[in-house]
Amino acid sequence: MGEREETPLKPPHFVLIHGISGGSWCWYKLKSMMYNSGYMVTCIDLKGAGIHPSDPNTILSFDEYNEPLLHFLSSLPPHQKVILVGHSAGGLSVTQATHKFPNKISLAVYVAATMLKNGVLTEQDIKDGVPDLSEYGDAYDLEFGLGMNQPPTSATIKKELQRKILYQMSPPEDYTLASMLLRPGPICALLNAQFPEVNECVEKVPRVYIKTMYDRVVKPEQQDNMIAKWPPSHVYSLESDHSPNFSSPFALFGLLVKVAASISCT
Repeated sequence: MGEREETPLKPPHFVLIHGISGGSWCWYKLKSMMYNSGYMVTCIDLKGAGIHPSDPNTILSFDEYNEPLLHFLSSLPPHQKVILVGHSAGGLSVTQATHKFPNKISLAVYVAATMLKNGVLTEQDIKDGVPDLSEYGDAYDLEFGLGMNQPPTSATIKKELQRKILYQMSPPEDYTLASMLLRPGPICALLNAQFPEVNECVEKVPRVYIKTMYDRVVKPEQQDNMIAKWPPSHVYSLESDHSPNFSSPFALFGLLVKVAASISCT
């Protein structure tokens, strides 16, 4: 009898999810590193973000905003799993995807991200997971797609504050790129995000949190509070601003490769 040939392992498939106002373009450095290192990588534009054509002021529900990610996961072949990586508000997208497709996700990675266990948010959850930029004064440009007497439908950090708040440690060329590409984010949809209680299937999906130690958006103490309330399997730290995809891309890539190697990817 001949020796049985072993089926070669497929490389891990990373799926990268941007935060509010961002897009798949945020990951251009990470995508290049991953692709050149032989990994599979997909970057998603959520609805109304990046080059997605929808007007963010018309996106009022989180289900609608997150639909491109959910559609991608639903179209994966049977038994194929991915590593979901969510940055900032992209953590909400990762959490919803974990609820809806736990068997499609081999690992959930939260990078400076909102990681809240339950869908019905308490006042403390909001303090932990929602950026508080009040120290910068009137930090947002708001749009009111439903009328001025209704809550805002989209928001963007004002251009003159973006460097100070989002990219204080990032290279000037990346800040310049971001300042040209950031779009209003559908704040109404994000604030309406609600998920059911975490069940056994969701808890079986391993989670990792990557902290950003000089973050001025999701501050380190907020990250610590979320980690304490819903402890992931591992916590790592980066000497980074809120945007390690720009300010610490090599270190972030190294951590993602490390956590990918720690699990069995199929």
